[in-house]
Amino acid sequence: MSCQPDIFTKVYHWLKSKQSCLLCDAPSQRLLALCEDCETELPWLKSHCIQCALPIPDPHALCADCTHNPPLFSKVISPFEFTFPLDTLISRFKYQQNWPYGQLLSNLLAQYLNHYFDQGGQRPDLILAVPLAKRRQRQRGYNQAQMVCDWLSKALALDNPKHLLLRTRETISQQGLNAKARRDNLHNAFALSEPAQIKNKHIALVDDVLTTGSTCSTISGLLLEQGAARVEVYCLARTAKPLTVSL
Repeated sequence: MSCQPDIFTKVYHWLKSKQSCLLCDAPSQRLLALCEDCETELPWLKSHCIQCALPIPDPHALCADCTHNPPLFSKVISPFEFTFPLDTLISRFKYQQNWPYGQLLSNLLAQYLNHYFDQGGQRPDLILAVPLAKRRQRQRGYNQAQMVCDWLSKALALDNPKHLLLRTRETISQQGLNAKARRDNLHNAFALSEPAQIKNKHIALVDDVLTTGSTCSTISGLLLEQGAARVEVYCLARTAKPLTVSL
């Protein structure tokens, strides 16, 4: 039996009625639980790397990492930078089971993607959630990336074959590891249950936040090796590069 919550039933019936903004509690007067003023003030991702979406000054350039060690995915599409209040909303969704925040942000991502498609962006053939390690999913009770993927699948009418992308072994936390250690940590950590389903397909990987991109790049490599034509990454927010302090 899956412990993934049934996100399309009673948990969100309140979203279909008159509602208040989840950020300021003012009446939203719209389908989203977000007022126009708060939506305007969100940390929208503006100038960024054209491949990994890292915030950089030049909106038409590659960042240093993508120039010297490009990831295996083609493009990252994300509407927000991972700063306040997005970091707080995602943390509450991810760790405290505040699922309305996750649905709100997923709806905003769906709107962003629809605009991207309207401007000529290529729609994927299917979307796949980054799988969570089994131990972490047992502890947490759900995979937040799969929840985002489910919401996007419904909003964008995209195929979302669950259990196609698998996490085959436990890995230690990526936090604090250098680039080589991250790659080694993820080696052979993922597999496909039915590789034929991705042959010549354009695939979108879905996650909540993209930090270094190591996990998505590793999965992209697997998908491309198994015959995928193109892999993109969709996420709620993109982190900035950590600041280095000279002493």
